Amino acid sequence: MNRLSLPRHLARTLLGLALIGAGVSHLTTLRQDFQAQVPGWVPLDKDVVVLASGVVEIGLGAALLALPRQRVTVGWVVAAFFVAVLPGNISQYLTRTDAFGLNTDQARLTRLFFQPLLVLWALWSTGAWPKTGAKRP
Repeated sequence: MNRLSLPRHLARTLLGLALIGAGVSHLTTLRQDFQAQVPGWVPLDKDVVVLASGVVEIGLGAALLALPRQRVTVGWVVAAFFVAVLPGNISQYLTRTDAFGLNTDQARLTRLFFQPLLVLWALWSTGAWPKTGAKRP
């Protein structure tokens, strides 16, 4: 298996810790804010969606930290997760719902542009994309 460069390893570790922190906040202090992002068309209780996504985030963050041999696969799964939650961010913008201190249309719109960066972060930091980023041991 090819090893990651130090910057990619650090970025993967930081992303893992951030996902764990976000997941814990889903289950505790920011639960209501996350509920505000669940689109109305989702046929599940908003609290169930928030709790489940929090557990998934904790699991993904832990996988980034604890499964270095599967890091490429985990990177693709994390990227897919970031794509999967994008409708919540779009819904928050379209419904003009205040949460996370995003209380203007401009702030909510600006946040949408960060989601693709999270996808790229997951792929780059795990060596999932581009494949040329890993170095040989």
